[in-house]
Amino acid sequence: MGSTWRNPGWVRLALCVSGLMLSLYALHVKAAHARDRDYRALCDVGTAISCSRVFSSRWGRGFGLVEPVLGADSVLNQSNSIFGCIFYSLQLLLGCLRGRWASILLVLSSLMSLAGSVYLAWILFFVLYDFCIVCITTYAVNVGLMWLSFREVQEPQGKTKQH
Repeated sequence: MGSTWRNPGWVRLALCVSGLMLSLYALHVKAAHARDRDYRALCDVGTAISCSRVFSSRWGRGFGLVEPVLGADSVLNQSNSIFGCIFYSLQLLLGCLRGRWASILLVLSSLMSLAGSVYLAWILFFVLYDFCIVCITTYAVNVGLMWLSFREVQEPQGKTKQH
């Protein structure tokens, strides 16, 4: 059951680095907005296109689900961007491992991220009535990682990756 290291492929690397950068930018915007309510991020184009408003909403921490269940002080009630950083790092690490179990974990974690993306997109459009450029881009990255993960799990074992 030993796994060996491999190249994750340039597409997975680009998507994971993009997702990580988007998550870190979201953390920066949220922190800057918390310090200064007048802070205007690059992604704050107008009143209906505002990532600061989205990141600062109750759904910006623990997907809006942790606080009502476990409380505001729960260790799991973190900014969604923290979960994003963990997810993209995990995707990159698992993408570097050769083995069927790593491929399955890639698919399972991608499915979770896709479910979270659909949920947060619904909140974004139908609850907050907003359009968050960073959020939409993150959802696209998650779809790309899902596609790669499904493609990889279908590859025969031992085949080297060309993407």
